[in-house]
Amino acid sequence: MMEILRDDNGKKGQFTATINGEQAGLMTYTWAGDNRFIIDHTEANPAFSGQGVGKGLVMAAVDFARENQFKILPLCPYAKTVFERNADIRDVLFR
Repeated sequence: MMEILRDDNGKKGQFTATINGEQAGLMTYTWAGDNRFIIDHTEANPAFSGQGVGKGLVMAAVDFARENQFKILPLCPYAKTVFERNADIRDVLFR
């Protein structure tokens, strides 16, 4: 089972995915004001390929944004693709 934790220092943050205690992926973001953040990088450990790690990280960011009324600007190519393919999460996009 995948576990995703968020760490934030007030300027930058990251979501880290682990599976069975091993780091499966990482997504970093940078704050752009008080209520929006930029997803700037997503990576998945090749050992966990095909297990939905990258999408899980993006969805964790979407949940975080919804819970706090934040908006997301996905500059990372992977995150941008997830938003393009899933209309149901675009409510959190910063436009």
